[in-house]
Amino acid sequence: QVQLLESGGALVQPGGSLRLSCAASGFTFSNTWMYWVRQAPGKGLEWVSNINPGGDTTNYADSVKGRFTISRDTAKNTVYLQMNSLKPEDTAVYYCNARRVLSTYWGKGTLVTVSS
Repeated sequence: QVQLLESGGALVQPGGSLRLSCAASGFTFSNTWMYWVRQAPGKGLEWVSNINPGGDTTNYADSVKGRFTISRDTAKNTVYLQMNSLKPEDTAVYYCNARRVLSTYWGKGTLVTVSS
């Protein structure tokens, strides 16, 4: 059974930092592109970042570039999103997903709230 389990979401003040984790199981993590996608309150899904299977190629939305860093640990089957200099606009449910040729797997999300 495929599972993606996000963790690390919290209430944080503007300018603060959080690290989100996504533990993967049930598929070949090492061969899979991994993504972070978020949904702010009342808004649609927004792609945030992705990372290739080897971990040497990363991409970011302009809104988070320079502040967020995606990484992966093959030994732990885990992808991370380090978030620095957080802004209120970053408030959202953050979802981890895994894209395969024939399917895309989604986690249930973890809530990040950036507020004073």
